[in-house]
Amino acid sequence: MNLQKTPGLYIHIPFCLSKCHYCDFYSVASISVIPDFLKALSKEMEMYRNRFDVFETLYIGGGTPSLLSPQQIGEILTNVQKNFDLTADSEITIETNPADLDRTLLESMREIGINRINIGIQSFDDKMLHFLSRRHSAKQAISAIEASRKAGYQNIGLDLIHGVPAQDMDSWLDTLKQAVAFSPEHLSCYQLTLGATTPLGIRCQAGEFLMPGEELQYEFFIKTPEFLEDAGYIHYEVSNFARGMKYASRHNQKYWDHSPYLGVGPSAHSLQANRRWWNHRSVDQYITAINAGNLPVEETESLTMEQLRLEALYLGLRTKKGVSLHDFKNRYQYDLFAEKKEILDMLQEEGLVSIQDGRLYPTQAGLAVADRLALI
Repeated sequence: MNLQKTPGLYIHIPFCLSKCHYCDFYSVASISVIPDFLKALSKEMEMYRNRFDVFETLYIGGGTPSLLSPQQIGEILTNVQKNFDLTADSEITIETNPADLDRTLLESMREIGINRINIGIQSFDDKMLHFLSRRHSAKQAISAIEASRKAGYQNIGLDLIHGVPAQDMDSWLDTLKQAVAFSPEHLSCYQLTLGATTPLGIRCQAGEFLMPGEELQYEFFIKTPEFLEDAGYIHYEVSNFARGMKYASRHNQKYWDHSPYLGVGPSAHSLQANRRWWNHRSVDQYITAINAGNLPVEETESLTMEQLRLEALYLGLRTKKGVSLHDFKNRYQYDLFAEKKEILDMLQEEGLVSIQDGRLYPTQAGLAVADRLALI
């Protein structure tokens, strides 16, 4: 079922020089095992050789991939090319921290084939960056964007965070104005969410600060696309905006439409047909498993048709293109329009969804409550 779609490849680099206090992604604030990790990563790629067809996207995430040296990043790309086939027009993305981006690193990454760069700006306000425990300053953020453009990147994405305690709408709109001034091809605007075990999550539970209320969070969500669409961006997914659909993240769209994808590195997830699996969330366990000649898989699950259907609905209603009722019926053997007509009629009356030309779309108000829409 999924095999007719072209897969994407994800590589997780689980290292950071310091852990951001809000981050719940797997990483370790230590770089001593990077050489052992790179050897294990190469072996894991070899283990998956011929398991997937040609890949059309490669996404190097983390962690902080940009703390690797140009030689180490080049080694990863070489091993990808040795073990997998990539389409000629592959989208090859790397996540970066502004503090790492000097001209030498940027140019070397572009020379080895990286054609899309994602910069974790988060804010242009030093006080906010300090609160989030980011290791870059607003000045470094600006320098990183300018240096990336000078190095020849024509597909630059910026990550920004809203809903930070003490942040008001004016300061957020000021952040968006500063971001748009650089004309990035892509913007990801995430609401700050705090995992219970993160340092900021623990401090919040202890009552040290309050998160923004629901009304302000909703206002952030509604004002962001208003501003960015006026600036020429397409709001194509709940948190993502592109200066034309050709700049929408081809890799991330694979997660949203049930395309197959392979994830290598600690904690990375993979999907092929109805089978999903994920790796150990531990660098040490990851390396140990591979050195023993085993895939570093922590767990595997087989998804039922109902689970696939519910996921497809949840993910599709997070995107502006929505869900094709015809394709949904063919793929998941479920006539959404016939089975859920009353609920769909009600959601249309509430202005949360629209049905046009055989597609079920979330409206702007619907995108704000996308998780609720998936419960239909």
